[in-house]
This record gives sequence, C-alpha cells and structure tokens, in this order.
Amino acid sequence: MNIPDNLKYTKTHEWVKIDCNKAKVGITDFAQHEITDIVHIELPEIGKRVKKEQPIAVIESVKSAFDIYTPLSGKIIDVNDNIIETPEVVNKSPYGDGYLFTVEFDDEKEIGSLLSVDDYKKLIL
Repeated sequence: MNIPDNLKYTKTHEWVKIDCNKAKVGITDFAQHEITDIVHIELPEIGKRVKKEQPIAVIESVKSAFDIYTPLSGKIIDVNDNIIETPEVVNKSPYGDGYLFTVEFDDEKEIGSLLSVDDYKKLIL
C-alpha cells in the first residue's frame, strides 16, 4: 500500500499536500482500495467557503456512495475537472492525477490536527 511520507492525512482517509497557504486534497490509496471501482464523483464549486471536517464531495462506486470531507477551513480554489469524465483515474493515481480539489486555508493552526504518515499507518495497519 502506497502511503507517501510527504503528505498529511485525516482519519477519514483524505490526504493533504500543503504548499504555503494552499492544500491539495485527495483520497488515500487505502481509501480507493476500500471504495473499489469509482464510477462517479461530485466535486465542490470553486469559490465555495468550507469548514474543517465538513462533507464537501461525494465519490460513488459500484458498491456505495462515500462522503469526502475537507481537512481544513477555507475557500475552494481548484477542482480536478478531469476526474468528472474519468473517475477511475482516482483508483489508478490517487496521489497524482486523481487528486480532488485544492483549498486555500484560513488557519494554519488547523494543520496540527492532521495525521502524520506514522499516525496514519497506525490507523490503517
């Protein structure tokens, strides 16, 4: 299982890549394995204000639908439109081309509540 050590994680299996005051967000390799074959994704609107741990997107598989939560409060500044047409790319490349959205976060202190790679491994292994 792929768990990059340069990212932060959430207990709900989102990964977070921090770059200045922006956070790119996707689902972990663990999550995409659990979800299995992704067939549809609903993403938030650019410009939407979000609060930490708020449901913000939905991923549907052949099994069920799963809420995706925003790991940090702020404003959505980018969504990955490519995965609307080809949602299966999230299964193939959850940390790359399969990212979901980017949030410009308001409070740097919220980063402290995210999980380190070691804490995330303890959660799933």
